Amino acid sequence: MSKLVIVESPAKAKTIKKYLGSGYDVVASMGHVRDLQENRLSVKINDNFKPQYTIIKGKEKLVDELKERAQDSDGVLLATDPDREGEAISWHLANILDLDTHEQNRVTFNEITKTGIDNGMAHPRCIDMDLVNAQQARRVLDRLVGYKLSPFLAQKIRRGLSAGRVQSVAVRIVVDREEEIRAFQPEEYWTIDGKFTPAKGTSRKQFAASLYACLNDVDEKGKLKKLEIHSKEEADAILARLQDADFTVTKVKKGTRRKSPAPPFITSTLQQEASRRLGFTARRTMKAAQELYEGVEVEGMGAVGLITYMRTDSLRLSEDALAAAAEYIEGRWGKKYLPEKPRHFKTRANAQDGHEAIRPSTPSITPEQVKGSLTGDQYKLYKLIWERFIACQMSNCIQSTTQAEITADQYLLKASGYTVTFDGFTVLYEEKADEESKDGGVLPPLEEGMPLRCKDIAGTQHFTQPPPRYTEASLIKTLEENGIGRPSTYAATISTILAREYVVRDGKALKPTELGEVTTKLMKDRFPKVVNVKFTAQVENELDEVQAGKVEWVQAVHDFYDDFAETLKVAKEEMKGVKIQLEEDKTDLICEKCGRPMVIKTGRYGKFIACSGYPECKNTKKYVEKNGAKCPKCGGDVVIKHTKKKRVFYGCENYPNCDFVSWDEPTTQLCPKCGKPLLRKKGKNPKYYCVTPDCGYERVGEEKTEEA
Repeated sequence: MSKLVIVESPAKAKTIKKYLGSGYDVVASMGHVRDLQENRLSVKINDNFKPQYTIIKGKEKLVDELKERAQDSDGVLLATDPDREGEAISWHLANILDLDTHEQNRVTFNEITKTGIDNGMAHPRCIDMDLVNAQQARRVLDRLVGYKLSPFLAQKIRRGLSAGRVQSVAVRIVVDREEEIRAFQPEEYWTIDGKFTPAKGTSRKQFAASLYACLNDVDEKGKLKKLEIHSKEEADAILARLQDADFTVTKVKKGTRRKSPAPPFITSTLQQEASRRLGFTARRTMKAAQELYEGVEVEGMGAVGLITYMRTDSLRLSEDALAAAAEYIEGRWGKKYLPEKPRHFKTRANAQDGHEAIRPSTPSITPEQVKGSLTGDQYKLYKLIWERFIACQMSNCIQSTTQAEITADQYLLKASGYTVTFDGFTVLYEEKADEESKDGGVLPPLEEGMPLRCKDIAGTQHFTQPPPRYTEASLIKTLEENGIGRPSTYAATISTILAREYVVRDGKALKPTELGEVTTKLMKDRFPKVVNVKFTAQVENELDEVQAGKVEWVQAVHDFYDDFAETLKVAKEEMKGVKIQLEEDKTDLICEKCGRPMVIKTGRYGKFIACSGYPECKNTKKYVEKNGAKCPKCGGDVVIKHTKKKRVFYGCENYPNCDFVSWDEPTTQLCPKCGKPLLRKKGKNPKYYCVTPDCGYERVGEEKTEEA
């Protein structure tokens, strides 16, 4: 007989089986096997919020197989993921398989390598009920909010809406930013910049300097005030004085700047950097990371787990990993690229320190070694994780800085620049910034008293800019900074608010829809605590207290639910009979039966058009979404359609009389060769091509042509 080891995924099972050998039978539970029943609350509110769990639909056969294998085995080890969800899955499996939860039958692996698996198998433990109860509290809270609040929103705004303890706050953050942008009043300001070269000496290298202050304008402490220029007239007056002025270097300050590498990744920073650098969504990042953790087939190595566990907010690194990084760095670049001692990074106060930071499980395996065995996403993400980890253990980048002050007439200008004297970690990796540095390049040799020749000086008009819309990266950063949700929830939260159409993507930016704004307003008016950032963070902290064994999970649920239930009761009473009509759901159609306006509604099978006089008038029509283009075959309107799997395609409104259909979007642009409409193939660089196959015209990019 062999021992049965239960993990969550087949890929992970395959990798672990390779290391454990013949004495073990490794099987996958395929994620959760038991959960709250669908389509009902499944929480006994009056019985201390007792959850009513059931086998997930479709998993019955798998559970029977697990029971048979458990009975035929020489013991069962539960090896699900090392986090709240993984602990809960192990607890559910223990209950289903009649295992003793006080027995040491739980093993965890921070990395799917021989060392990681040997360590996990050598230290079995009991199921951590504090972790399980933290997951139960979160699951019950989310079910209570979802099942109590979602029907209310559906009744008051639109069918099919959902609310969530974290998702509703995320939508509010996006909506609040949009309101800031709308309320923003741009203000004009000017800058004055010049291009200069030394008037004497051997160097004629040109460099830039910017007007900084008027020498006569000081504050109470005698410090120069930064000059503000508000109009063209002010700028022109200053330029008139500077046009024929003598420019002289009056101060040169030289220094050394040491630039340290960024820490290794945690879940949130990995999602942010993958978004900025690779253009990955949070969900796409986590999918590739999960595959790299569970194991991939690498040529010559077999199934290998390439990274450590990817759901973590700890910056801790093992001594073995630090030693492996140091060995690689010294071997490739030499000892000067190693700091005096290994770098350790401080984890933030409220982080869970159960796992290491995200790093390559075997640092000596370079991205290029495994490139041929990985998918494109896996390779890009592994390269990012590997480079970030190796770089975090490398020497600082050392830069020589120069700051120069230049006077002319009564004005002070400043120039700054730097040169890299030792590249350090930047030889491998630099974190991508949201905004580029405004440091200048290399300055020519400058000395105090040196006269300068002004090659050009001019004023530039600017307007203050509103705060930018959130991107996935900046929203995740804001959620993390405010303690909203946990790293493992960010991808699912963003996917949900996009799927529910509270938020849409505008390029990389996240923009609220009218539905998102109206729903958020209702939530702020009626359920202010649910969408309050600080309150939601307090709830998150209380769930952490449950995990730490300091608070009973039932009490944590009571603390939230009792007030929420009363608020919901009042909202239902005060909004009885109220229905909020969205502008986007209004149409210009008039009901031919009763003369009332017709509106767009959402039913079980999608959108349809109905009389606003319902239930007195039950007239309905089919909803058709047009894209504004004309059918190239018959001239009818092109309509947007969806397959059963929600994939978008385009067809003619006159179907079946006209059979035009296309996966690529018909446009209003006409072919410059034959005059027929152009189709648009979506992508990073959209491709436009003529609908007539024999024409052959095509182009890449958004070039304007004659409109149909």
